[in-house]
Amino acid sequence: CPCALVGHATADDRLVVDWHGDAVIDLPMTVLFGKAPKMQREAPRHRPCQGQALALDGLDRRQTLLDVLRFPAVGSKSFLITIGDRSVGGLVHRDPMVGPWQTPVADVAVTLADFSGYTGEAMCMAERTPLALLDARASARMAVGEALTNLWAAPVERLEDVKLSANWMAAVGDPEADGALYAAVEAVGSELCPQLGLAIPVGKDSLSMRAQWRDEEGRACRTRAPLSLIISAFARLADVRTTLTPMPRLAAGEGALWLVDLGADTPRLGGSVLAQCRQASGDLPPDLDDPRAFRRALEWLAAEKSAGRIRAWHDRSDGGLVVAALEMAFAARQGLQLDVAAGRNPWAELYNEELGVLVEVAAVDADGFAGSAAAAGVRVRCIGHTLAEARLQVRHADSEWLTLPMSELVAAWGETSWRIQQGRDEPACADEEYARLKDYATPGLEFRPAFDIDDDIAAPYIARGVRPKVAILREQGVNGQLEMAAAFDRAGFEAVDVHLSDLEEGRWRLADFAGLAACGGFSYGDVLGAGQGWAKSILHNVPLAEAFAAFFADSRTFTLGVCNGCQMLSGLKDLIPGAAAWPRLLRNRSEQYEARLVQVEVLDSPSVLLAGMAGSRLPIVVSHGEGRADWGGVVPAGVRAALRYIEPGGDVATRFPANPNGSPQGLTGFASDDGRALILMPHPERVFRRVQMSWAPVGGEDSPWLRIFRNARVFVG
Repeated sequence: CPCALVGHATADDRLVVDWHGDAVIDLPMTVLFGKAPKMQREAPRHRPCQGQALALDGLDRRQTLLDVLRFPAVGSKSFLITIGDRSVGGLVHRDPMVGPWQTPVADVAVTLADFSGYTGEAMCMAERTPLALLDARASARMAVGEALTNLWAAPVERLEDVKLSANWMAAVGDPEADGALYAAVEAVGSELCPQLGLAIPVGKDSLSMRAQWRDEEGRACRTRAPLSLIISAFARLADVRTTLTPMPRLAAGEGALWLVDLGADTPRLGGSVLAQCRQASGDLPPDLDDPRAFRRALEWLAAEKSAGRIRAWHDRSDGGLVVAALEMAFAARQGLQLDVAAGRNPWAELYNEELGVLVEVAAVDADGFAGSAAAAGVRVRCIGHTLAEARLQVRHADSEWLTLPMSELVAAWGETSWRIQQGRDEPACADEEYARLKDYATPGLEFRPAFDIDDDIAAPYIARGVRPKVAILREQGVNGQLEMAAAFDRAGFEAVDVHLSDLEEGRWRLADFAGLAACGGFSYGDVLGAGQGWAKSILHNVPLAEAFAAFFADSRTFTLGVCNGCQMLSGLKDLIPGAAAWPRLLRNRSEQYEARLVQVEVLDSPSVLLAGMAGSRLPIVVSHGEGRADWGGVVPAGVRAALRYIEPGGDVATRFPANPNGSPQGLTGFASDDGRALILMPHPERVFRRVQMSWAPVGGEDSPWLRIFRNARVFVG
């Protein structure tokens, strides 16, 4: 291995290059790289605010709980979650929606590293901005603590595996804000994170959080935002399948809810939602008081997760223990009993926002869980259990303290989201979704395949060693090609990435392929309407249109169009034999992009890709803004319907959101007369593995939707 001495470091801030003893380059480093200006700021030392203790006497117990549940930081965020594409890429394991009722309560986001294994990544965000009005240091420490109690729902084993990112927002230039910022940075960067063994390698600053102006009468006005630290936490995972969710996994009576208390033994209510609902701030805010004890508790919790004693997980944060417990019950549509021990103030016990985790533990594991906690020096206590009856019952010292029906509580929790949707979306759709939420007895998603999921009907064909080519077709703006290729690859095809320009310029010919899959996304940014720009770029190119027509006419080929690809192929129906009755796709009835896990039924149709699947009732993801099937009138008799949205229980879905786009008769998939072409608005390619589904019963590797791609392999032969 040849080597040579080429230089050395010097004490001088200069770059010197010698050539045979002559300095051919001799420059100050500041000329090359510039020199960061030195900045000095002076600010008064931050001192915690001496607030007033929250007055709790005379509070109406029922109304207070309803007010807390309606508070924006506490209530359902479904109005925001459902308009963002959370399934694109096909590598999402855990999104905000949990369980058969798709309740937005997840603590952590989890993605897969690839389309075959189970390794992945976990990410969450946390902030405790209201606490900064009382104590900037406590606010910053609590943001880090909450990020970790959220992230720990995933199978993170060691704190050393965690990386943090910090986003600081402050009104720099205001002396009080400058002092608070310095104190918070010092508390996290110099004290807490080193004690926990954590680093913050990256971050972002938004330090202009103030404004000044003059009103109409010329008076000077100003405003500034409180100091805010947003912590993002990341960790790699060896197996994403052991991620815990807030949904209880045990039937009522088979287990209990335990609080792992990571805060002060005397809880503090300063900065809590309870205080904010009273137009107050309180006195003492919660804090992460003992970093070493906190780290020890996380290590113990990691061991308990590995041992399988923890069945469900939810952190205690905005709203306190009562909100965390109710959200767990909402996710399973169960009732709830909470027990406050004698000697504890029920207001402080239920509404404090100290660090903590609420976990479900089976009755048979309770003694082992409690004994293990005592040995590790971690404070835990059983605080209640779920009920089969749909009510909340709070008991204090064995006496009834509060009883309310769960339907009233879930209605309050979802009210803020509903009101935002009413003003933003089509109001009737918002009302229909809210009515469904309030119906606590409504059934959840079903998982009822009409065939054996684990029967790999493509295996004999794959064993031949031949992998037919399938064109994974995309156009500018399409973003669903990777998961589509992965699904076909799993079924034994050679998936080839084909851009429309490849066909136009002759790099590929459709005649080279046994199948064609048009992918989802936003071709031409959807500004030309529901894939019609993509379709017209084919129709208005005569050689290209002839090539597509020849492909569609070849009885040996199959065609699949999903989402944007479905919209595009519907625009090409004049080129596709037996597709004359296909609809056009219009804007969703809700007037919004809808991204959801919905229930569909596979209908009896001639589709070769859905062979053997008729009668199945399955969850599947939708992600589109223009999916409403339209024929300009009644549904024609000749349409070959292949898929429709249904209500849990089997009825045709006519209401939102079970019918997410307003299609008549819930129809959302269509086959050609000979069954070789199939168009669908939902995305089977994003959920061909069970681990890709937001909710699915515990089972094997394959999702029922892999059958579509296996059927394609059988058809090709």
